[in-house]
Amino acid sequence: MGSTEKKKGRAAVVVLGDIGRSPRMQYHALSLAEQANLEVDIVANGGSDPHVAIRENHSIHLYQMRSIHLRGLTKISSALALVIKAALQFAILIWFLCVKIPRPDVFLVQNPPSVPTLAAVKLSSWLRRSKFIIDWHNFGYTLLGLSHGRSHIIVKIYHWFESYFGRMADVSLCVTRAMQHELAENWRIKATVLYDQPPEFFHPASMRQMHELFSRLQNDICRPNGVCDCVSAVAAQEGLDTDEAITELNQSSDTLFSSQIGSNIFLKPNRPALVVSSTSWTPDEDFSILLQAALMYDRRIAAALGENDSIVEEKLWTDISNGEQHLYPRLLFVITGKGPEKRKYEEQIKKLKLRRVAFRTMWLSAEDYPLLLGSADLGVSLHTSSSGLDLPMKVVDMFGCGLPVCAASYSCIKELIKVEKNGLLFSSPSELADEFMMLFKGFPEKCEALKSLKDGALATSSSSRWSTEWGSHALPLISEVISEEQR
Repeated sequence: MGSTEKKKGRAAVVVLGDIGRSPRMQYHALSLAEQANLEVDIVANGGSDPHVAIRENHSIHLYQMRSIHLRGLTKISSALALVIKAALQFAILIWFLCVKIPRPDVFLVQNPPSVPTLAAVKLSSWLRRSKFIIDWHNFGYTLLGLSHGRSHIIVKIYHWFESYFGRMADVSLCVTRAMQHELAENWRIKATVLYDQPPEFFHPASMRQMHELFSRLQNDICRPNGVCDCVSAVAAQEGLDTDEAITELNQSSDTLFSSQIGSNIFLKPNRPALVVSSTSWTPDEDFSILLQAALMYDRRIAAALGENDSIVEEKLWTDISNGEQHLYPRLLFVITGKGPEKRKYEEQIKKLKLRRVAFRTMWLSAEDYPLLLGSADLGVSLHTSSSGLDLPMKVVDMFGCGLPVCAASYSCIKELIKVEKNGLLFSSPSELADEFMMLFKGFPEKCEALKSLKDGALATSSSSRWSTEWGSHALPLISEVISEEQR
């Protein structure tokens, strides 16, 4: 008789949210498939496409749930809407986890959101005799507290629910040592720290990758965001409107940042500095700080160069288009992400009268986003954490691309940012504006402080990657609970 082949194990990754905007859970799915050699079922809401590595992996199967919106009922009673929405989500989760997907050996669920996810996954794990793992990204009750206040009865019920079902997990992972301590001391939950680390597809972009990305984004970058600014005006050469300027740039193999002559590609010396920030446009990221800092940078540069209000912007922009360089560069802020407060801030941006600063908001594919980070000069993180215990994954991704970061300061951010080595911290718009002036003075060739931070970011990125971190801290725990399940 021939030997029977051992049956391949199976894991279910559960996200009550847009899987395309849940990078950590995507990385979990990839590691479960590639490092743990499991079949993986992702159960999540639709919305944005996950990374191509997820879509093309034959061991990963995506099950998309519909998002639930009760806008009409919310206007009548927000509390009633929350209860009904949670009940509907619970029923949908049970249907997917207990009926639609094959029985998994282990459920791995993202928290938050906690309600009704943790209860639904716990019940499903009991019914299907599977193990139950929670990956703690933050605390759900603190996010709810941003809109209702920590003392609200709904927030207190949410807190109880989250801690009660949180203690039922067979294994818990979390994102910081501060969160690990909080879970142990106040929740009686033993968690293993699994730091966010960038996967291999986050890396510095080559010159050709930069040029091709800037060519693809040409229309988005060169079109004014409701007003004429230092980017669109310089792109629109003399006698040409913006559309004609973009067409001419495309035909000449030129971009705002780069030029190609034959097979040689080089960055333009009078290009703007490219600053990238990724945001979910939610209350725990105060985007007005960046707007105020940009306005302060603009005004302080004018004062440093002895300019007064009588100088016409068009003349300044014409001089720049003719190749003139200044001690301080133009700044182009590219803000990526989706969220509820995006339109509000876009309207505020249109009202700013800026000479050397421009803003663009856009949503990039999962493949282009790492290339943008790898092509930028500086990253900005406005994340402050509702709990004060999680870290911004966007900064991890930026470091993976060798991009230094200016980050908003809060309690545990120094677990990630090493000040004056791979980034800087700020507590006010004025402080952030000072950092812009210090880092970009002499850009692009004579900005030694920026180059030093970039070297530090590159060193950070080379020290650890997601696959290494996951293999050291998550794989042993998951392998152990699966072996227990299969006995």
